[in-house]
Amino acid sequence: MSAALDLDILRRSRALWNRCRLDLESDEILAQILDRGEMASWRALYRLAREDSALRRRIARLVTTVPLPLPHFWLAALASLGEPVDFTAPLPSYEDGGI
Repeated sequence: MSAALDLDILRRSRALWNRCRLDLESDEILAQILDRGEMASWRALYRLAREDSALRRRIARLVTTVPLPLPHFWLAALASLGEPVDFTAPLPSYEDGGI
């Protein structure tokens, strides 16, 4: 699948219900996709991250600082792409709204 198709999938993601456009340079929008995205948008984001080390680093930073429902899922995805991951590091609690 091409990057253009992946970006189109992300543009149509239900995670962006309150956004006018997709801006992957925005940490807030990226966090919304990680939090509220559906499987198709997560797959598209993974494919884009496979080719973009800066995107992988941003995802890693968000996963370790923003409460998300599936942080270990994203850490495993990043590890599969070759990113160094500390699975024992404390993560923000999604249920408690903080660490």
